[in-house]
Amino acid sequence: MDDATAVEGLAERLGATTALDGVDLTVAEGSVLGLTGQYAAVDEYLAGFEDLEMVGRLHRLGRREARTRAGELLERSDLTGAADRPAQTYSGGMRRRPDIAASLVARPRVLFLDEPTTGLDPRSRLGM
Repeated sequence: MDDATAVEGLAERLGATTALDGVDLTVAEGSVLGLTGQYAAVDEYLAGFEDLEMVGRLHRLGRREARTRAGELLERSDLTGAADRPAQTYSGGMRRRPDIAASLVARPRVLFLDEPTTGLDPRSRLGM
């Protein structure tokens, strides 16, 4: 299979601070990369549970496993009470939690996070 993305020797410096140095990354064509961006990317029209279940199905989890994993992550994210509500009714911090949870559905070995606690209140930041 061909590579969709390949990075070699990636370095990032912020003033005197070296954030990355010599990072190599190859992503095979057709694979799904677990990534959580800086802004929430949940589907506003789906309920929190449906959002996470859909992500599980996109990662080729079976229906039962996707549903189980969605429930686990909603519990870990302290969102079980809002699991059946459309995401558009969530506050900004509430939207961020299922977004982070979605990146964990497939149990990635490596997860790239870009300011994962943006928009979260102090209690939620500690929980994440």
